[in-house]
Amino acid sequence: MILWRAIAVAALFATTPALLAGEIPPEARRSGYSFMSPDTRAMQDDDTSNPGMLFVLDGEALWGKKTGSAGKACADCHGDARSSMKGAAARYPAFDSTLGRPVTLDQRINLCRVNHQRAAPLPHESRDILALSAFVAYQSRGIAITAGDDAQLKPFVEQGRSLFMQREGQLNLACTNCHDDNFDKHLAGSPITQAQPTGYPLYRLEWQTLGSLERRLRSCMTGIRAQAYDYGAPELVALELYLMSRARGMPMETPAVRP
Repeated sequence: MILWRAIAVAALFATTPALLAGEIPPEARRSGYSFMSPDTRAMQDDDTSNPGMLFVLDGEALWGKKTGSAGKACADCHGDARSSMKGAAARYPAFDSTLGRPVTLDQRINLCRVNHQRAAPLPHESRDILALSAFVAYQSRGIAITAGDDAQLKPFVEQGRSLFMQREGQLNLACTNCHDDNFDKHLAGSPITQAQPTGYPLYRLEWQTLGSLERRLRSCMTGIRAQAYDYGAPELVALELYLMSRARGMPMETPAVRP
């Protein structure tokens, strides 16, 4: 699959006369939902058909489950997530004053586990971390993204933007070459979107499971034959922050469904 994608990427850009590398104006930005087939849209729209909702339900159960040596549940501190978490995911990645850097929603969940529940952090891409993240983000469905508003985040947003524009890998491509310059085309049968991260964690039919934005970014890096950053790496957090900041004002869709 990885080799086939690399061939498909090379073929796509062999037929592209110029790589403009220009950012999409805010008024022209579109959710990945708008690029999906009617069947995929219908799956996302119907909570009884959306497989990502199974993770949301698991996350709801974990929200009320006491864990760690402190014997606390998320609900013990935060109460009813429908009110306390409303709009929270739309702000992430957010600046952590103790660490002096931005953290993702998954990282915030694990920080709470370690510092307040006295529990071990959940592994990257584990069902439990994805379920909790999906449950929290679900409370922001329909709420406009506000990530990147904090002035303390400005240098990290710029770092993410630079990484988005930076060519890398054996195919010598940048994120912008696909998602700014060639959206609305197809790659290996799938639509190329604008990379607006409005629905993460989301359910990918290719994965047959829910996955984080970090997983998607790492997959793209592998596809252009670049060395993928480790989960939780500052570069991945900066990229996520930049993508969320450029989607500012767009509504959250978690859990979205994609091919």
